Amino acid sequence: MQPPLSLNLTDLLAALGLILVLEGIAPFVSPQGVKRALARILQAPDRELRIAGLGSMLIGVVILFLAR
Repeated sequence: MQPPLSLNLTDLLAALGLILVLEGIAPFVSPQGVKRALARILQAPDRELRIAGLGSMLIGVVILFLAR
């Protein structure tokens, strides 16, 4: 019998902090570049955004699997 899955709040908060740091790098370094990128994203079809989101999630799952 496996022990119940435990959620380590410290790891969760560390992951959230890392996400915020990584997300903040681009606007800090190149705010105009981020504005141009967001303008292009607004023009992209929904299907392309969904595919990009799915790809990102799959890569994230693989990284989590390899890290754990």
